[in-house]
Amino acid sequence: MTVYDFHAHPVTDTFHKVMDDLDIDVIRDDGFPLPKWTAEDHLLFMNEAGIDRTILSIPAPHIFNGDPEKAGKAARVLNEETAEICRKYPDRFSFAAGIPLPDTEGAVKEAVYAIDHLGAVGVKVPTNAYGIYLGDKFFDPLMEVLNERKALVIIHPCRAAERPENCITGTVAAIYEYPADTTRAVLNMMSRQVLTRYPEIRWVVPHCGSFLPYMLQRFTGVSGILAGMGMMEQIDARAEFDKLYFDIAGDPEPVGLNMLRMTADDSHIVFGSDYPHSPAKVILAKKKHFDENHAYDEIRSRIYTENAERLLNNR
Repeated sequence: MTVYDFHAHPVTDTFHKVMDDLDIDVIRDDGFPLPKWTAEDHLLFMNEAGIDRTILSIPAPHIFNGDPEKAGKAARVLNEETAEICRKYPDRFSFAAGIPLPDTEGAVKEAVYAIDHLGAVGVKVPTNAYGIYLGDKFFDPLMEVLNERKALVIIHPCRAAERPENCITGTVAAIYEYPADTTRAVLNMMSRQVLTRYPEIRWVVPHCGSFLPYMLQRFTGVSGILAGMGMMEQIDARAEFDKLYFDIAGDPEPVGLNMLRMTADDSHIVFGSDYPHSPAKVILAKKKHFDENHAYDEIRSRIYTENAERLLNNR
């Protein structure tokens, strides 16, 4: 079967330079240094893992430092470089473009350029950009453009603007902050009905949905109470949730994927490796276990191939 990977990052030398130019401290922001990456190493990993095509998206930290002009230039440089990688290996790589949120005007400009001229399949968006979360009405002009283009949108977590520095959850972002911020952003989108108001956008949520499998029922109940009290608009949380796709990057077994399947339909789950942030050896071991686990025999081809092709082709 053809295997598609929706969660992988081109951590190029240019990305390292962009972080320096934007004066973004990767260690402080992410909790650990950026991994090394080359397209050639990535292809070797894909060959060993049996991955046929990868949709690349730039990693965290998000490319915004408070200066919209610098962030816009950084996005353009990175998108041009990633597009060139995809042109060099057209049968193996596609990409979702980086955009300089929260500069909505600049983000619209870059999204249009990347999709219409560079061949991007869509964009990668951070859960929050300088403290402004997905779902905020400030981003509605971008949502309109992405909806018009039926864009694929890959969500990637960022740290919250404020977090407890004296607690393990506030240090290495991958432990807690990333899944927490993913959940926070998607719930905010659901509360404003972004997913049903812009139905042509194809959303991918990382890491088996983060905390969403637990939060869906709670959010449904509490939002209903709040709507009854006139404290928020009445929403159909299930209808919002059902618009989402989910990648299984991270640790899908033995709990994550099963929790996700309790809330999400099997037709909305795709594969993600999180290479190179997860080392190749670790991913290969996890994928081997997944491939040999008979509990997933009936859905494996859907996750690897059928759902991915429907998602990419907007069917």
